Amino acid sequence: MTSAPQVCTDPHHHVHDADAYVSEVARLCEERGLRLTELRERVLRLVAEEGKPIKAYDLLERMRDLQGPVAPPTVYRALDFLLEGGFIHKLQSINAFVGCHHPHTHHQVPFLICDRCQEAIELEDEQISSLLTQRAKALGFQPAGQTLEVHGVCAACRERG
Repeated sequence: MTSAPQVCTDPHHHVHDADAYVSEVARLCEERGLRLTELRERVLRLVAEEGKPIKAYDLLERMRDLQGPVAPPTVYRALDFLLEGGFIHKLQSINAFVGCHHPHTHHQVPFLICDRCQEAIELEDEQISSLLTQRAKALGFQPAGQTLEVHGVCAACRERG
């Protein structure tokens, strides 16, 4: 039986190591009755190892480097599975994917995206998401989801000049 993802309650629990991240997602898939196929796991590992947003085209190229020809729809289906499970996020403004810091919980968080190095910081502030939802509802709008992406320059790039 499949269980719904939990709501994020621990904003300090991060999974940064690619191996630990993939293991955590595999465990969650087993708990939820989801099938993490070899292809899905490979795509997840590539996203995790990248450490910053990666575009589907780049994932496809890396998959080809690892195993030869890969049909684009198979990679897109794997990405869809990982998105639906809450294991990765899609950054709409740059059309790229990034691993989720909290793969064990379902949540919506804003991202800070550096326009120089393309690093994406998952801003862990449920108050922002909650405020957006409250404001939308106050205007009679029923939100189905939200994506907030703030573009600018990260501290490291600012220091480099």
